[in-house]
Amino acid sequence: MNTVILDVQSLDETLNESAFAMKTGLAEQEARISFATPELLWQVLTAKRWALLKTMCGAGPMSIREAARRTHRDVKAVHGDVTALLNAGILTRRANGQIEFPFDAVKVEFVLQAA
Repeated sequence: MNTVILDVQSLDETLNESAFAMKTGLAEQEARISFATPELLWQVLTAKRWALLKTMCGAGPMSIREAARRTHRDVKAVHGDVTALLNAGILTRRANGQIEFPFDAVKVEFVLQAA
């Protein structure tokens, strides 16, 4: 299964993890999208955007209009959510203009600690 991990970690942690993988020859690393804080993760991944990702999981490329149809939402509202998810690096845009969430599943990882 093609799974992406959404996590919370600093830029330094992300760079160190990548450097370690390169040094040790770990070519097959899990797909990972990191956010600097839990607040940023929840700001980007609103309930409507989660529903959009759920609809797009494993569905292949589609138009924004098709994504709106599948989620029973207004095209303009879906367009705004798609733009936010493209800017966050969660969705990709194909050369033909279609959008894609190239994963079959999403796993969210973060630790909440006392202040």
